[in-house]
Amino acid sequence: MLVLLPPSEGKAQDGSGAALELGSLSLPGLSEARRTVLDELVGLCSGSPQKALDVLGLGETLRGEVGKNAGLWSAPTLPAGKLYTGVLYDALGLATLDADAALRARGTLLISSGLWGAVRLDDRIPSYRCSMGVKLPALGALGAYWRGPMAEVMPEAAGDGLVLDLRSAAYAAAWKPKGEVAKRTATVRVLQVRTVDGVEKRSVVSHFNKATKGRLVRALLTDGGVPRDPAELAVALRDLGFTVETPAPGKLDVLVTEV
Repeated sequence: MLVLLPPSEGKAQDGSGAALELGSLSLPGLSEARRTVLDELVGLCSGSPQKALDVLGLGETLRGEVGKNAGLWSAPTLPAGKLYTGVLYDALGLATLDADAALRARGTLLISSGLWGAVRLDDRIPSYRCSMGVKLPALGALGAYWRGPMAEVMPEAAGDGLVLDLRSAAYAAAWKPKGEVAKRTATVRVLQVRTVDGVEKRSVVSHFNKATKGRLVRALLTDGGVPRDPAELAVALRDLGFTVETPAPGKLDVLVTEV
């Protein structure tokens, strides 16, 4: 099973490891593309701070992120599994998984990134700010830029088991499973269910979505089961206490009433 996660805007601020070594990262087929994006981002953030803020879509209060990006080549690193914070990662609770579940996490989870394409939990990277929605001056939209490199490496990374795609739309644009891989790919939509004046209403709420996806992944890792396709995943999640509907092949709706 391969689980595709979105990154988070929230990140740990300081690593303590040695500077970045691109060649040490997982998915080595992405190395040249990573170098290209990294050089472009560092160059952008080493010039006009205002231009960098505009390109990155950041407000004045985040000016420090520009300076941080300018020093990425020499910045201290930390494992990706410790870098990303926020609602999904808080609910996932990687640091509190038992030894077996933590081992499964390292082999199962792949975190999408506008800067790195995708990384595994043990990949050591510096803290950065660059979402997949950014359009870098020399490269254009990163979602489109990554499609070629990701198409080269992801089918092999997907293996022959279930692909659970929990990425947000911007990150999903960088790689769309095709052919045989698409048939064993599941996507999850989290719907908050409320009753208003006796009528059930369902809606997508960001906080519910992120927290539920984190808990869902944690439950799968802790349980240790390996569903082989979307149908088996739906059964496994119901067995773990989630309320799941399957509106279409490969699509799962998880219904929640509270975070």
